[in-house]
Amino acid sequence: MRILYLTRSDSVHDQRFMAALAESGHEGYVLRLHPGDFPTPAGVVDLKWMGFEQGLQSWNLPVAQGELERVIAEIKPELIHAGPLTDLAFLAAKTAFPNLLAMSWGFDLMKDVHVSKLDEDRARFALQHARALITDAYCSAEVAMNLGFPKEKIVIFPWGVDLQHFSSEKARAQGLPWRQEMGWMDKKVLLCLRSWEPNYGVDVLLRAFNKAVKQNEDLRLILLGDGSLHEAYMKLLSAKELKDKVFIGGRVPNQDLIKYYGAADIYVTPSHVDGSSVSLMEALACGLPTIASDIPANLEWVQSGNNGWISTDDNIEELTQTILNSAGVPLEEYSSQARQVATQKANWQKNKEKLFACWQALTPDQGTAV
Repeated sequence: MRILYLTRSDSVHDQRFMAALAESGHEGYVLRLHPGDFPTPAGVVDLKWMGFEQGLQSWNLPVAQGELERVIAEIKPELIHAGPLTDLAFLAAKTAFPNLLAMSWGFDLMKDVHVSKLDEDRARFALQHARALITDAYCSAEVAMNLGFPKEKIVIFPWGVDLQHFSSEKARAQGLPWRQEMGWMDKKVLLCLRSWEPNYGVDVLLRAFNKAVKQNEDLRLILLGDGSLHEAYMKLLSAKELKDKVFIGGRVPNQDLIKYYGAADIYVTPSHVDGSSVSLMEALACGLPTIASDIPANLEWVQSGNNGWISTDDNIEELTQTILNSAGVPLEEYSSQARQVATQKANWQKNKEKLFACWQALTPDQGTAV
């Protein structure tokens, strides 16, 4: 079967889905909304088109639709797998292609449809024309059902991680030498690698950590990532209390993250909106107890007193206290439970079988939907 994978640009998730497509035995193609030179796994054909730097806008929609229709006519896919709902799945639906597998990326259903009537309408349209929906969290599946999509056509599975690569043993082996070099062996080290974008609440963590470190000078923070809020966050990081307390690492290739998971004691994800976060799953797989905001997707992974702690979203004072409390807790049992949750729920080698089954169920000659 010829499968056309539509996405915005490139991410760890994209690489994982394309790698699965390459090994599936299907004939795979990828088309990205944004122009750029992105890596593509062997076995998947990277299709070139004009691209749309500013994303899918009302003014460029007719051109984008025409371009996609041209690509469809050329390669004649039998299935289009497209997401997010609010742009790529919507665009595919506009072409009236009959065999559409829509995919939610979390933020489209958990935030965009609630703050933008245009995005809500686009998501509804995409769902109305999709034969099935893939999502990585039960909370986003509920939103899709509220938008009128049938429950029986939803396939839910976390997008998972490589549990052999992301393990406590491998993480510690790579992380402890780095931590020793930093002189942090006797410190309590937090790690956050959420993007420096409004959805992810890194500013909340920075303000909370600033308050916490005044009460516990043995706290340290590894801060990775970057984004559109770089300038604002660097101003927060210039506070004298944070000097020598925060390591700013920028963007780090996914395969190199394990060193930082191994150097940390606790992972922190302060997101305001999310699906099943791959970095959260990687941290749990590496045995890191996690402090998480109380958004629905995080609650599917982190339980206070078990494998981490829950803090009210966007509450600086509560997050400060949570950081201070967690720093004084023995972490062995939390770490064990973190790894166990990842093993049970975040095994990509197991979870991708649901993806393969979904593709197979949508084979045109099968005549049945998921």
